[in-house]
Amino acid sequence: MHVPSLEVHKAATLQEASALLDRYAPDVRLLAGGTDVLVDLKSARYAVGHLVALGAISSLRGIAQGRNGLRIGALTTVTELDRSPLVAGAYAALRDATSQMATPQVRNAATVGGNVAGAVPCADLPPVLIAMGATAFAWSAMGERTLPLEDLIVGPRRTILRGDELLAAIDVPAPPPRFGAAYARFGLRAANSIAVAGVAAAVALNNDGTVASARVVLCAVAPVPKLSKAAARALLGRVLDDAACVQAAAAATAEAEPISDLRGSAEYRRRLVSTLTRRALLAARQRAGR
Repeated sequence: MHVPSLEVHKAATLQEASALLDRYAPDVRLLAGGTDVLVDLKSARYAVGHLVALGAISSLRGIAQGRNGLRIGALTTVTELDRSPLVAGAYAALRDATSQMATPQVRNAATVGGNVAGAVPCADLPPVLIAMGATAFAWSAMGERTLPLEDLIVGPRRTILRGDELLAAIDVPAPPPRFGAAYARFGLRAANSIAVAGVAAAVALNNDGTVASARVVLCAVAPVPKLSKAAARALLGRVLDDAACVQAAAAATAEAEPISDLRGSAEYRRRLVSTLTRRALLAARQRAGR
């Protein structure tokens, strides 16, 4: 396999990147780490005549903590996110995902923005970020906008970003007191495995230990990261004990929409959802201090 003939345009600023996207749309893709885009081009998943390289735009890099939470630049690599001292405590669920993704070489190149905006159903970061209530910060010359991350991805490899718009950053809100989140996933081997199924869970507890709020998000078992509203309803107002986790797991399993492929059957994935939901909830409970 080889990359077909195309033009690579190196953008120095967000304005230039947006203008290039607008000029060459729809015959264009963004190039960040290249770990997905180049593979897709080589495998002829799609063909375009132009790539807009973002690597020179420094404003898209880095992780910063503010009063309202974390801002993660779209060009921040998975390794940089994994090793950041800011990814600890209530944000530790992010490391549940980054520590298990691909190989060190891929993590050194792959970007947070690419993992999210690539909209691949088995991507590990979107379910964790959605569970934690993250928002996407989109930029174009027409203006800036923020939107809940669960609204960004609308199908496999499809987002609601406009043709001249790019994902600039992800904002993860500062967690409330007694908050915990976790991500549990299953792959077929110890390294460089694609998730067969995954579940992210986030809970905030009342002083009496009952669940004040909950979010359960399924990975690789639906066309998009699946926010299980039934699982959350099964937890609200209850003590997060084993029985509550089992009931939430059953609700999440019922909402899963898995397919059968070379990594596993639909029924196998449903069984994984049940197990992984319980694991993620128990880990989230522990991080919430119960």
